[in-house]
Amino acid sequence: MTKFIDVHHGMVGITADQLREAHEADLAIQGEEGVTFERAWADPDQGFVCCLSEGPSAEAVQRIHERAGHPADEVHPVPLTV
Repeated sequence: MTKFIDVHHGMVGITADQLREAHEADLAIQGEEGVTFERAWADPDQGFVCCLSEGPSAEAVQRIHERAGHPADEVHPVPLTV
């Protein structure tokens, strides 16, 4: 499985509760695409959210986000970590 970081723009003012709800919506259906969402971060002032996941493809990650109601603007594979 590959790690992915995805980015959502336009989320100015997102709250901790909203971030948690969005993450939980992903978790509720992630298994249907073989994706595991690990963590999410947000900068409410800049309006972006980043998520770390593992899955079979960027398309699978995007499908979960779309079905959960918050499609990602970018999905990037992260093949190297230390």
